[in-house]
Amino acid sequence: MAHPKRKISKSRRDKRRTHYKATAPSLSNCSNCGEIKLSHRACPSCGYYSGRSLFVPES
Repeated sequence: MAHPKRKISKSRRDKRRTHYKATAPSLSNCSNCGEIKLSHRACPSCGYYSGRSLFVPES
């Protein structure tokens, strides 16, 4: 197995990790009720996805 010859400093390690960021989830409006929902998922308020009813909301 390969082993590093020198210790990687905290500064160099952290510079490499600057691009590992969490991204905000993409939101869209429901085409049925207009509520904000996660993209590519059924609407939690009305249960519609792509013009079809998938489930009955619990409320």
